[in-house]
Amino acid sequence: MSPSDFWDVLVLGVVLGSLYAVIAIGYTLVYGVLQLLNFAHSEVFMSGGFGGLIALTIVEPVAEPSVVQSAWYVVLGMCAGAALGGVVAFGLERVAYRPLRRRHAPRLVFLITAVGASFFLYNLAGKLFGRQPIPMPDMYENRRLFSVFGASVNVTQAIIVVAAVLMLVGVDFVVNRTKLGSGIRAVAQDPEVASLMGVDIDKVVSRTFVLGGLMGGVAGFLFGTNLQVEYTMGFLPGITAFAAAVLGGIGNVRGAMLGGLTLGIVEAFTVELTSDSWRYVGAFAVLVLVLMFRPTGILGERVGRAA
Repeated sequence: MSPSDFWDVLVLGVVLGSLYAVIAIGYTLVYGVLQLLNFAHSEVFMSGGFGGLIALTIVEPVAEPSVVQSAWYVVLGMCAGAALGGVVAFGLERVAYRPLRRRHAPRLVFLITAVGASFFLYNLAGKLFGRQPIPMPDMYENRRLFSVFGASVNVTQAIIVVAAVLMLVGVDFVVNRTKLGSGIRAVAQDPEVASLMGVDIDKVVSRTFVLGGLMGGVAGFLFGTNLQVEYTMGFLPGITAFAAAVLGGIGNVRGAMLGGLTLGIVEAFTVELTSDSWRYVGAFAVLVLVLMFRPTGILGERVGRAA
């Protein structure tokens, strides 16, 4: 591999890892407060892609948009993706998980419900939008913007990385510097004591789902701008993002960021050095190796009991 190829692959890995990190936040936030593996989060991600697609289809981007128009289309798509992702996540918490929580259902029931909700949303999207991939409307000319050590960075890659960095910094600020973040950390640490101290657990859990849904929805739209939107788009990125959350330390927001970037870079270099058929082998091999020596993940720590 030449030095120029190395930097090209690294750029691709960072872009891919940024998406995984944003998706992984949803898994790690929900696990932090509920110790629930929300496997339906991959469909929240998928719904964000369709949310952006619907908004842009209604607006109908012009053939050769100006810079301002292009920025408007991108912001509109991200907002629509975030909105639909947040609504789906809110609905999941209220309809699927809250009744189980109030009845103190066993953990296995939560897991089965998550898988069932995932299949329901997966098939609902296929019924509503069809089974064929749908290309995202052109919002801008995907030209080369600049280079990093000779590696070209195009418009789509720049948008994905910048949006991901802003969202990751934002959610880290929310969790560590706001009243909602204090509630999330309190419920994750000890829900019973948090309740006695006046924390509304239902409200914290609901807002945590919505926050993760907003992140996942934007990631779905960004993923769709780079490829296509389809009802199956959430499965592989969702599984990989879950692995990223585990690698970084599930329940730890910064760990999810680190895990996502790590798996994205490993995946990109695996494809470059072998073939596309080995894409996920290298990433999951790294996950297994790390967990063998650090079962809680890179930045993992013990999290509290379920709310």
